[in-house]
Amino acid sequence: MTREERLQFCKKCTNRKMDMQQGLICSLTGEKATFEGECPDFNLDETVTIQPVNTEPLEQDELRFKLSNDVLEKLKLEQRLLPGIMAGLVIGLVGAILWGLITVATGYQIGYMAIAIGAGVGFGIRYFGKGLDQVFGIAGGVIAVLSCFIGNFLSIIGFFANSEGVGLVDTLLLFDYAYFFPVMSETFSFMDIIFYGIAAYEGYKFSFRSFTEADLADLK
Repeated sequence: MTREERLQFCKKCTNRKMDMQQGLICSLTGEKATFEGECPDFNLDETVTIQPVNTEPLEQDELRFKLSNDVLEKLKLEQRLLPGIMAGLVIGLVGAILWGLITVATGYQIGYMAIAIGAGVGFGIRYFGKGLDQVFGIAGGVIAVLSCFIGNFLSIIGFFANSEGVGLVDTLLLFDYAYFFPVMSETFSFMDIIFYGIAAYEGYKFSFRSFTEADLADLK
């Protein structure tokens, strides 16, 4: 059983006791509950009404408000910026390549790929970075936009390669990059701005480590 599952019993038990260091403990043992299944000493307090636990992830500001300084500092020690950024770059590059391949294969530029890339980059940084600081969100947003930009460019290169009957790698090597920005601006549209913006938002938001009310209870 998890700490939160045990607390659902403890909060309704007359033997509960609040300890400033440990949180809610058993007054009989002076320790946190460790029972499995059911507590043999459980005694229902009929005056208590338990509100359902919120399972939605907390916003960063709310999370920082609810965490003690000691717990917050401990979590910050678990942050790994470089692995998080590397994961975001790899996922972003893979997403960009897939975007280019799908666009060339279907003949349509699928803007929703930008949304998928933004989410993928964000979740990758969250999982490998375990970040709480703003730099993780900024990195996620920047990598997401750059990945979308690369995906868009690879789509154009793919169309050039098909029209000229040349391989994709050869087209990348032979392309005159002096025309990079003119070509990108020629194919850029208002919808690209919207999708890039959504990708940046997702890359930023999803890059932070996520906690629910239940997770906070386990940290206590």
